[in-house]
Amino acid sequence: MNMKNNIKLAILSMSLMGLASCDMDAPSISTLDESSVFATYSLAESEVMSIHVSFGETNSYRGRFLPYYGVNTDVEWGNAPSYADRVSDKQSLWNYSTLPGNSQMNTQNTPNAFDKFYEGIERANLAIKGIRQYGNIENNADMRHLLGEALTLRAVIYNDLLKAWGDVPARFEPNNSDNMYLPRTNRDVIYKQLLADLLEAEDYCYWAKENAITKTTERVNKDFVKALRARLALYAGGYGLRGDGYRLSKDPELAPEKMYQIAKQECEEVIAHGSSKLGSFKENFVKLCQDNVTAGGESLWEIPFSAGRGRVLYTWGLKHNAKDQYTQQSQGGVNRAVSTLYYDYDPEDIRRDITVVPYEWSKDLKDGKAHVVLSGLNKMCFGKLRYEWMNRIVTSTNDDGVNWQYMRLADVYLMAAEAENELGNTAAAWSYMKPVLDRVLPAAKVSALQTKYTASQQAFREGIYDQRALEFAGEALRKADLVRWGIIDQKMAEAKAKLQALQTRTGDYAGLPDKVYLKTVENESEIEIYGLNKGENDATVINGFEGDWESKNWFGSADKPSLTDDIIDGLYVATPSLNCLWPIWQYIIEASNNMLNNDGNYGQLSD
Repeated sequence: MNMKNNIKLAILSMSLMGLASCDMDAPSISTLDESSVFATYSLAESEVMSIHVSFGETNSYRGRFLPYYGVNTDVEWGNAPSYADRVSDKQSLWNYSTLPGNSQMNTQNTPNAFDKFYEGIERANLAIKGIRQYGNIENNADMRHLLGEALTLRAVIYNDLLKAWGDVPARFEPNNSDNMYLPRTNRDVIYKQLLADLLEAEDYCYWAKENAITKTTERVNKDFVKALRARLALYAGGYGLRGDGYRLSKDPELAPEKMYQIAKQECEEVIAHGSSKLGSFKENFVKLCQDNVTAGGESLWEIPFSAGRGRVLYTWGLKHNAKDQYTQQSQGGVNRAVSTLYYDYDPEDIRRDITVVPYEWSKDLKDGKAHVVLSGLNKMCFGKLRYEWMNRIVTSTNDDGVNWQYMRLADVYLMAAEAENELGNTAAAWSYMKPVLDRVLPAAKVSALQTKYTASQQAFREGIYDQRALEFAGEALRKADLVRWGIIDQKMAEAKAKLQALQTRTGDYAGLPDKVYLKTVENESEIEIYGLNKGENDATVINGFEGDWESKNWFGSADKPSLTDDIIDGLYVATPSLNCLWPIWQYIIEASNNMLNNDGNYGQLSD
C-alpha cells in the first residue's frame, strides 16, 4: 500500500471517519473498540501509520524541527547568519543562544515540535499497548512487524527529543490521570529503554524487501531498526550537556566501549545481510527527489510526507527564485552550505559538486524558463535536493512532498568504521570506510587516504570526523556528531578561523581566483563553471568561452566583501557545548504543574 494513502487512512482512523477498505471482514467503524482495532491487521496498521501524522503537522518535523535543528555547524548554516541580528528568534535558533520565549517555537495556539513529538509518542504508546494485548503476535508475523514498527517509530521521536532537549519526560505508557504531569527523566534511562525496545523490534521486523510491507523505504524494516540502534548507542555513549557540565554518561551500562560494541554488531549485521546496497552517491539523492521509495538501495528509512506536505526541498534544496520550468514553488536555499565546505573537498571528489552548488535558478524568465545564475561565496546552496531532479512539478507554495531521508546505508558503513576503530581494530575499520570512498574518489586517492587514516587510531578518528562531514553535509547529522564526539567547541572555532582565512584568501585559500564564471543555461546538463579552483584564471580559457556566460567577483571588493565579519561572527555567539540544547518552551513550562523548568544548564539533570 502506498504510504501517501496509508497516511490518509491513518487520519481517517484517528478521527473515526473511515476504514481501511482492504479488509472486508473488519467491523463497522461505529462499533470499533480497542480489541477490534488491534486484532484486525488493516486497522492496527492504520493506527501505527497515524504516528506519521505527527511528523507532518505544521510546526512539527515539517516546519520547525527539520528546518532549525542541525544548524549552525562547521558545514551547515542558516541563510544569512548575522552577529548584528544575533538576538532575533531565527538567528538564535541557529547560533546557540535560544531562549524559552522564542516566537518561532513558543506557539501555544499552533503547538510546536516538542508538543507534536509527544503526540506521536502517545500514538505509538497506544499502538504498542493495543498490539501487545490483542494482536496475537505469537501467531501473526505481520502483527509482530507492526509492533516492531511502532517501537521503532517511538524510538525515532525520542532520539530527536533527546538530541534537541536532552533530559525530557519519559512516557512509555499511554496518558492517564497518574502520568499527566511528569518531570524530566535522566536521558540515560530513556536511552537504555530505547536500546532494549529496538533489540526487541529486531526480532519482529522483516528485512528490507523480505515482505510486501517492507518493499518501500516509507516503512520500517530490520535494516533500519539495527541502524537506528547503532546510532542511538553512539549518542548514548557520547558527550552531552548535563546539569553539571558537558560530559559523558556516568552510567557504566552506557560506557563508550559497550556502546561501540553495540554499534559494531548492528552495523556489521546490516552490511553482511545485504538486503540494502550502496549505489552511486548521486543516484541516492535523485531517487529521493523522484519519490522512488523502493527498498533495497541506499535509503533505509524516510519520514514520509504526502505530496502536499513537508518542507524538505523547500528548506534544504537548491534555490529557485521564480516559478519556472522545473517548479511552481520558488523556494529552496533556506539552509545553506558554510562557505568553506566547497573547498574542503578534493577537486576530484564526486560529492563536492553534488553537495555544494555555487549557483541558483534565476528570477528572470525567458519564455517561462529560468537560467542558472551565480549565487555568491556566502550563499552557496546544498545540491543534494533539487526541483530539477523531480518527476513532478511542485504546485504548493509552502510544501514540496519530498521525504526526509532519516538513515542511509553509507551511515551504517561509517558507523561500523568508527566503532571498529574505537575498539582498536583500525584495519577492520578501513574495510568499512573504503566502499564509501571508492564510489566518489579515484583509486589512487583512496589508497592515499588509506595510508593516512590507518597510520594510527587517532588518525582514523580524524578521518571519521572529516569523512562524515563530507558525506553527510546538508543532512542535519553534523551537530549531533560534533556534540557526541566532544569536539563541538573545537570544530566551531576552527570553522570561524577557516572562514576568516577564506575571507582574506590566506593559508589554504591563498591563490584562489578573483572571479567565477558560469554558463547561463536553462538545462542542468549543460551547466559549466570556471574559477572556483586554484589556477582557473587562464585568460585563454576565459576568452574561448562560447555561448552566454556571466562572471562575479567571488570575494567581493575591499569595501564590500562577500564574507563579512558580521556573517562569520554570527556562526555562533555563545559556547556551543554549553548551549547545544534548546530550552523547553515557556508555555509548556507554565502548563507543567511546576514539574518542568529550564534552570541551570537548560534544566538538565546531574545524576
